[in-house]
Amino acid sequence: MAKQIVKKLDFKPEGPRQDEGSNENLTPRLATFYKEQVVPALMKKFEYKSVMQVPVLEKICINIGAGAAAQDQKIIQSAINELELISGQRPAVARAKKSVANFKLRQGQPIGVYVTLRRARMYEFLDRFINIASPRVRDFRGYSDKSFDGRGNYTLGIKEQIIFPEIDVDKINKIAGMDITFVTSAHTDEEAGAMLREFGFPFTRSN
Repeated sequence: MAKQIVKKLDFKPEGPRQDEGSNENLTPRLATFYKEQVVPALMKKFEYKSVMQVPVLEKICINIGAGAAAQDQKIIQSAINELELISGQRPAVARAKKSVANFKLRQGQPIGVYVTLRRARMYEFLDRFINIASPRVRDFRGYSDKSFDGRGNYTLGIKEQIIFPEIDVDKINKIAGMDITFVTSAHTDEEAGAMLREFGFPFTRSN
């Protein structure tokens, strides 16, 4: 049975699919909101002289680590399926670069999955994450605004994939977390934070 699972994985694409079948004529709600509301607000706040100076959200990277997959290939397959449901795009498989005997890890074994969202899918995910998934977090009080990297990018950790409505709780085998990184063109964390706030990103209130 294990051999069959590995064989299946070998035939899965190693990289994200292109935007096949997506309707380019349908502009995501937040893409329109960015042009009509976010850009004017940021130009006023930071006194930009040109629209080209206004930071943009370039991509959203989602990563699920699955170290236990070294012993159970079903875990990596579940992660692939769940991340595809959440993101709407086929994930890539992250593989071990080196063998580690203590962890029974061989070079080339799958240890996680990740996906990079851009353009329409990026805005659609952001919309669902802010307005649907985040409010489903248990005892949710907002995300810390201290997790910027100093270069205008923001990363947060999600403990449970079940906050996403695309995931059927009755069909999951294991609760899994993920890291989500919002990559912006902003030069400072202040500018990036202001842009995300204009989108309605639920940061906690700073004291």
